[in-house]
Formats: sequence, C-alpha cells, structure tokens
Amino acid sequence: MSVDPLAEIVTLLQPSASYSKLVEYGGRWRIRRDIEGKPVFFAVLEGECRVVSSGRPPIIVRQGDFVLSPSTSDHIVESIEAPPHGIAMMPVDIGEGRFRVGPPAEPVNLRMQVGLCSFSSPDAALLVSLLPAMIVARGAPRLALLLQLVGDETRHTRPGRELVLERLLEVLLIEALRFGADIMSVPSVARGLSDDRLVSALRAMHGWPARGWTVADLAAEAAMSRSAFCARFHRVVGLPPMEYLLAWRMALAKRLLRTRELAIEHVAAQVGYGSASTFSTAFARHVGMPPMRYVRTMRAV
Repeated sequence: MSVDPLAEIVTLLQPSASYSKLVEYGGRWRIRRDIEGKPVFFAVLEGECRVVSSGRPPIIVRQGDFVLSPSTSDHIVESIEAPPHGIAMMPVDIGEGRFRVGPPAEPVNLRMQVGLCSFSSPDAALLVSLLPAMIVARGAPRLALLLQLVGDETRHTRPGRELVLERLLEVLLIEALRFGADIMSVPSVARGLSDDRLVSALRAMHGWPARGWTVADLAAEAAMSRSAFCARFHRVVGLPPMEYLLAWRMALAKRLLRTRELAIEHVAAQVGYGSASTFSTAFARHVGMPPMRYVRTMRAV
C-alpha cells in the first residue's frame, strides 16, 4: 500500500480559512501574531521584514517568500528598522480587502498577503505537534498562486466555497511542507519523510497501522539496528518511534469513533489492538477518557 503520511496528517487536520487579506506596511512597525491561537500564513509580495519567534533566531523574509506557522505559538513580525521594544500596532482597514500597518504618512515599503486559518480536527494539537512550528518556503511560485486562489475564495460567496477552501488549504500546507527552507533544522514528520532511512518506517506505520509493530520490525524497515534506529527517529521526528506510532493510532481511532459506524472491537483491530479491552485501556490512558465516553462527547458537540 502506497501511503503519504504527510498528506494523511494534513487531511486529518481539516483546515479551513478564516480570512485572507492584502496588508500594506509603511515606516517602522511591529505586530504580535497570536490571534485566537489560530495558525497564520503570509506571502511577501514586495519588500522585506523580520519574524521573531521564541526558541529560534530571528529570520528575514523577502519578496517571494512564504511563511506558515501551523502551531499556535505567538511570534512577532516587524520592520527591519523596528520601533522601540514594546510598541505594537494593529492593521487598519483601508477598504477593498486591503489593510494598512504603520504611520499613515510613510510610503509603503512592504506588501504581504496574510491569512488566518483553523484546524477543525479534535486531534489538531496532536497532529500539529508532528509538523514544524514554523515553515519558511523561498522561491516557490506555486505557493503564491495557491494564496491568490485562497484570497479570491475568501472574498466571494460561491457554491461549494467551504469545500474548495478546505482543499486549497490542504494543498497549500503540503506545498509549504515540501518546499520549506528550514524544515530540516527542526524535528518533525516532514523532516523524517526526507530521511532516506526513516521514510520507509514512517510509510510502513501509516500504511499498516493494524500490524503489531515492534521496534525491531520498524528498524528492519529502515535497514538499521534497533538502537541506531531509535536514536535517529527520535532526533529527526521528535518522538520515539513507538510513541509516534501510538499517537498516530489514537488519531486514527478517534476518526473511526467519530464516524459511529464501527463497534469498539472493530476500531481496536484496525489500529493494531488484539482486543477491545486492551484498546480501551490504551485509549483512556492517551485521551483521558474511555472510547464510549469519547463517542458520547462527540455526539454532544
């Protein structure tokens, strides 16, 4: 079975667009991005600016660059010559889907298409943890085209609008993860899929989640010793292999339970458990409630 783990994760996230707008910047400015804890993305159409995030060095992004922050950690976007620390500004609506940041008398020196999206999946926090905290893609014209399509859809009410936006954002996320210039610098599943050894193990876990995988089995898929495989997987993906497998199985189990079409024992079998009781114990330990209570909770939503 040919399975694309990255596509599976992005599809399970169920992305939707809140808005996409054109923002013009002038003079010296600073904006703190932590809007409702939602993922943010932007494309630099003209000019340059600095992005400052906790836990990583500041980066300069320029015309043609695309930045995506799928996690909800806040970050600061500021002009190269930023104002004194502590001054924050908000975009001002200037009409026709355009916003302005910075002193109004200053000439425009930066234009960006900025978007805010959300992930509808109840497992969003788990799934996002498998992705890089921030992705910077440079020189990827396909991303600019996708952003134009997203912006056009958000500004009009057409039949099938939500479905089109969901699919566009899925492609946008995958493209950003494909071309991210710095995804190799932080542990994530995207980095694991670019590792010529680990990719086989990741595809095996996603392709056959019902199989009773052991560390030895997965190490064999990667053609590595168990100790070398575990160390490399943890370093590159960010989780030990069996912990990653458990997280993925639980995400799949939640999706199956939400469909309300399968009995608990059938869900258990599809995600690698030999009995409903062992599955229920693992599920309750991981999720914080037994499977049936989870189903009832989802019905009430």
